[in-house]
Amino acid sequence: MTVRLPPGVRDYLPVAAARRRGLASTAAAEIERWGYRAIITPLYEYADVLARGMGQTVQAMRFVEPATGDVVALRPDLTPQVARLVATRMHDEPGPVRLYYQGSVVRLDGARREIFQIGVELIDAPQPGSDLEVVALAEATLEALGVGARTVDLGHAAVVRGALAGLGLDDDAAAALHLGLQRKDGAAVAALVARAPVSDARKKLVAALPSLYGGPEVLDRARGLVDDAASRAALDELSGLCARLAQLGPAARLSVDLGEVRGFDYYTGTRFAIYAEGAGGALASGGRYDGLVARYGRPARAAGFALDVDRVAELLKLRGVPAPRLTGGVLVAGDPVASAQLAAELRKQGDRAVLDLDEPPASDADLARRAADRALQRVAVVTASGTRWVDVT
Repeated sequence: MTVRLPPGVRDYLPVAAARRRGLASTAAAEIERWGYRAIITPLYEYADVLARGMGQTVQAMRFVEPATGDVVALRPDLTPQVARLVATRMHDEPGPVRLYYQGSVVRLDGARREIFQIGVELIDAPQPGSDLEVVALAEATLEALGVGARTVDLGHAAVVRGALAGLGLDDDAAAALHLGLQRKDGAAVAALVARAPVSDARKKLVAALPSLYGGPEVLDRARGLVDDAASRAALDELSGLCARLAQLGPAARLSVDLGEVRGFDYYTGTRFAIYAEGAGGALASGGRYDGLVARYGRPARAAGFALDVDRVAELLKLRGVPAPRLTGGVLVAGDPVASAQLAAELRKQGDRAVLDLDEPPASDADLARRAADRALQRVAVVTASGTRWVDVT
């Protein structure tokens, strides 16, 4: 029989596991310093409850729960779960509500399915401070993890939503337009929108979306193209956010992409993604989703981000950053009962103590080699006449 794993999941051996656990611990410590509290949500929920909070493009792995016959789904995103929890279990808690989580999500939109995330959600906090806090916290978390040079890519859902609203294209043309925007194919977008029964000003705006990226100066160019109040307000929001972020770090790290269409049906305001050279995609991404919590019964403003722990781990490995490794401690050998007792005492004192289980014990030289392989500093050999200590050099 072939022993195999399903597509999209993997095992992590000790070094890889240590790297990811170390990153998770460091990230959680930084997030808690900002006043966020940890929560744990279930791996799966009723499919209809999850669907209420997910964007149209998010697919979930569904199955029938044997005990009830109901359809449940593995979570493809933790944010809807946080929204449900805040709207129900924490309905009467006043904002700002600062929560964070860590756990795996299972997605079907691409080759990779299982993703381990750490994320934060800031609920019922005033604007514009909440957008600034979420982006700044994402940067601070990556800085704590050792990711220095970064690019913060900013956008706003209202700009794309205003540009694409009421174009009057059929389903095939609308899908092709969406794909062209994703690929930033200006020629294809211009050809498709030329067929739309809208004003020339709107056609010009949509045709310009693939090129509306670059530094914050893109916002000035966009002001001459947008034709609705919501889009103008969105550009003002982004301008203010860029100005504040520029005071918190190098302005050169900031970029603007007003033609980003991924997630525009989910986000309601500012959206952002953080990249670093060598990473295969965004290390952290998020934004504002003011309508989500209300879907579960509590109208509330909300913003957050999720950090892709696997992607950060692979980037640090590529850069030669070693995985965390426990060092120091004692290898305890000899009489099995006395060795176990000594090891227990050492652990109570805060030391790492690993039992060598050979009976009778190996030679001091062999024990020293075994200790060195485990990054242990000493060997204790326990006999009826006492304990002999051997330093590992």
